[in-house]
Amino acid sequence: MSSVTDFLLNRASEPKLAAPAPDAATLESAFACASRAPDHALLRPWRYLVIEGDGLSALGELFAAGYSEKNDKSDEKKLEKIRNKAQRAPMIIVGIASLKNHKKVPDVEQLLSAGASMSYLGLALEDAGFGVMWRTGELAYHPVVMEGLGLEEGESITGFLYTGTVLSTKPAISRPELAEFVAPWPAQ
Repeated sequence: MSSVTDFLLNRASEPKLAAPAPDAATLESAFACASRAPDHALLRPWRYLVIEGDGLSALGELFAAGYSEKNDKSDEKKLEKIRNKAQRAPMIIVGIASLKNHKKVPDVEQLLSAGASMSYLGLALEDAGFGVMWRTGELAYHPVVMEGLGLEEGESITGFLYTGTVLSTKPAISRPELAEFVAPWPAQ
């Protein structure tokens, strides 16, 4: 088995992350890997925001603002919990699908490309020795959060990639049997 296959078979999301976060050289290499995602017509329908330091507190406030718009603004315990979501790692990379108008490349292909780019980014960071956790949740789709992050018309968040040093490895989870999601066609 190749080292790539072995790496993929052992890959896991890690929710318990601490400093240090990836350094500039590691990020440069990881983003170079992200740019290698399948990309019909070389549209590069993705972009990223790197958030760390005081930016994490600002992101937490943005999360709280998005949450407050639809929910009870007086529930300070819940608001603090929402703010703290941005403190789960020393760095959060926001993946943004930035679709382009193209007669031969439909939006769904571009969205899948942006997702693949995000996946490659996470794999590259894991390969460099960092833990990652790809999160979304309702705040990823909230207009207040999207506007606060500077998304333009037609852009969407593909996810929040939390990254840092793994504090404690979570237990392995069972994986599905191939027969649960693979079938020959035509059926035999």
